[in-house]
Amino acid sequence: MARLIYSALASLDGYVEDADGGFEWAAPDEQVHAFVNELERPIGTYLYGRRMYETMVYWETVDDGRQPAVAQDFTKIWRAADKIVYSRTLESVSSARTRIEHDFDVSAIERLKESAARDISIGGADLARQAIAAGLVDECHLFLNPVIVGGGKPALPGGVRVPLRLLDEHRFGSGVVHLHYALG
Repeated sequence: MARLIYSALASLDGYVEDADGGFEWAAPDEQVHAFVNELERPIGTYLYGRRMYETMVYWETVDDGRQPAVAQDFTKIWRAADKIVYSRTLESVSSARTRIEHDFDVSAIERLKESAARDISIGGADLARQAIAAGLVDECHLFLNPVIVGGGKPALPGGVRVPLRLLDEHRFGSGVVHLHYALG
C-alpha cells in the first residue's frame, strides 16, 4: 500500500504563503533542495490543487541544461511522476502524464493508495487540508524557514485534531528545520 505524503515549505509561524500570496522566502537553497529531491525520488504520483499545479508546471518546460545539478535532478524526478490536478476551473493541462479531476473523491484516493506501486505526494495547502481532515495523509514533511510572515495561507488545517509522531528531524545551515511526522 502506498503512503500519501504531504510536504510543505513553511514560515516558522506556519504559513506556506504570506498575506500577499508571496512565497519567495521559502525558496530552498542547494542543500535543502537536494534533501527534498531524496524525499521526492520515491513519489510515483503527485496530487495537486490548481494553484500548486500552476506553480509546479514550471518543471515541465524549464531548460534543465541551464539549471544547477540539483534542479536538473528535480526536473527529472518531477517529469517521471504522474500528476492529478484537482480543479473545477482548469480546462487543460500543460504537462505530460497529467490528468484533471474536478472533485476530490476520498474513496478514489483510498483506491489509489491501495493500488499504487509507489508513494503519492499531495501538494497545495487547501488540497492537503481536505486529505488530512479525511484521514488520508500518512506522513508529513514540514520545512520550517527562519522567517515570520505574520499571516497568509496556513500550511496545516484548522479545526482538525490529529496526533503526530515525530519520525525524524534535520537542521540545515540556512536555519531551515525539517520535521518528519507520521499522522494518526
